[in-house]
Amino acid sequence: MISKIRFISSIFLLFNVLIPAYSQQYVLLGWNDLGMHCSNKDFSKMAVLPPYNNVYAQIILKQNGQLPQIVNTGFTVEYSIPGNTYSVGKTNFWSYAQVLFGLPSPLPDNIGLTGKGLTGNMDITSNYFKVNGVPNTPFADNDLNNEKPFQTFHLVAKQNGNILTETDNVIPVSNEIGCVQSGCHTSEQSIKNNHENVPGFRQNSPELCARCHASNALGTVGDPEAKSFSFRIHDKHKFITPTNSINTCYKCHPGPNTQCFRDVMRSNNMICQDCHGTMSNIASTIEGGRRPWLDEPKCGSTSCHGNTYSEEPGKLFRESKGHGGLFCSSCHGSPHAIYPTTQPNDNLQSIRVQGHIGAINDCMVCHSTPPTGPGPHGITYVGIIQLNEEVPAAFDLYQNYPNPFNPETVIKFSIPENSFVSLKVYDALGRETETLVSSNVSPGVFTVKWNAEKYNSGIYFYMLKTDKIILSRKMIVLK
Repeated sequence: MISKIRFISSIFLLFNVLIPAYSQQYVLLGWNDLGMHCSNKDFSKMAVLPPYNNVYAQIILKQNGQLPQIVNTGFTVEYSIPGNTYSVGKTNFWSYAQVLFGLPSPLPDNIGLTGKGLTGNMDITSNYFKVNGVPNTPFADNDLNNEKPFQTFHLVAKQNGNILTETDNVIPVSNEIGCVQSGCHTSEQSIKNNHENVPGFRQNSPELCARCHASNALGTVGDPEAKSFSFRIHDKHKFITPTNSINTCYKCHPGPNTQCFRDVMRSNNMICQDCHGTMSNIASTIEGGRRPWLDEPKCGSTSCHGNTYSEEPGKLFRESKGHGGLFCSSCHGSPHAIYPTTQPNDNLQSIRVQGHIGAINDCMVCHSTPPTGPGPHGITYVGIIQLNEEVPAAFDLYQNYPNPFNPETVIKFSIPENSFVSLKVYDALGRETETLVSSNVSPGVFTVKWNAEKYNSGIYFYMLKTDKIILSRKMIVLK
């Protein structure tokens, strides 16, 4: 467990030196709706998924003495992908898109199925901005041979043509979904040959799998007799062993090189099957009525985080909003890329707005003064108390008192210079339990209380971090 904390701490130190904590009037948060978008590279035989990426953003107005406000009227958000300015030639999608998707005319070069390109203005919807169907590929302009699946998008918020603020996050895509490259099939044509007796199957021209096999991801209804694409794939391949291994999933999902599941859950050694079940489970639940892509694992399930961290009724995590009308993904990141991740680019936005990696949980990112009411998930901002005017000689973290305790304890620490301070509690497995301090702190000796009423008895660790030090101690909840 300690090694996990040291690993997280080393990542923190690596990134915390890059971009300092900031203050600005407007805060721009952008994210991709999924931790990975997949796309075929070659569309001459068959297509599973086209180039199609979705980016969302929210602008928060931060004003002295007032609550934060999400704004969009009168504002624009421009998007671009630095170093990735074209897609034609990186894939042959534009040669076959008209046939595959029954389009009335060929797609213009570098324009996707929704009419969006690789740069432009995001659309305004409700209290957020979005652009759906960005046709990006995993190849940067300066390297057409090696995939870079975790490239970044750049967003610029403007009002009346004036730049207000900017942000960067990942626009993930990988071509590592081929049935051939995994070693399971000799060629795509061999797959098509297995459909030679299917009426209406386009044997001699490119075929979209979702035309016959319904896909909620693409919005196709398919042929009921053919059954959904997700069912067929998982049912057909459920014999592959080991059944309970992430490497089995990576035969189809990107992939042994991409490793799309990269978020904080992965750092706790979770695998795909922990949430989704084995391929056999996936197939059987679809047979039982589950709608793939629409009915997926929930953060708020009793086996996971519970009601306090649940999605909106009838919505997935990526669709849900929470505190102040912010999307869950705006602060936590995308599914399969929940902050902090093992990919540096995923963590850029967190570092930009709060000075450290991880979920955006510093109230002062959006608030001008520390809030006193409950925040996200019912957590109340915990203020720190300065004990005296003395400037200590060194950073220090003291043993909490009382210890053991039930349910409340006091943690004391010393800060000898202006610092961005993070004080967090972890359980015995190294999982982050609660953030007690996450803000800029002036020199002094401080105390902060932690109430463990909702937590079980056991050993916990509290960790103090600045850009200079990392200190931790153990405490015991005894009920």
